[in-house]
Amino acid sequence: MGIIKVENIRVYAHHGCLKEETIIGSDYRVDVTVEADLSRSSKSDALNDTVDYVFLNHVVKEEMAIPSKLLETVAQRIIDRIFSEDQLVNEVFVSVSKINPPIGGNVEMVTIVLSEKRKN
Repeated sequence: MGIIKVENIRVYAHHGCLKEETIIGSDYRVDVTVEADLSRSSKSDALNDTVDYVFLNHVVKEEMAIPSKLLETVAQRIIDRIFSEDQLVNEVFVSVSKINPPIGGNVEMVTIVLSEKRKN
């Protein structure tokens, strides 16, 4: 097994329960970690034998572009897409952080983390 991480993906998106959040939008940080069998790619040196981190970044950007009330919903969509589009992935960890959330205090960010193992 091996791990591939794509960290600190910065996106501007329109998520939140408040109407203003979905209109104005805000900055987000997304981190994705996938576990997969990397033994083949470590020997073949072929992109087709691994989980392409360009693909992971693309999924994050597309799913973050779809407005949602909850960050949990966005994270689950990212997980579902990764599993459906890349059969090498056995487990996914996704964290979505809203930077400078409008919660009436001096808070750098709020973060949700979801993880899921592939169901066989």
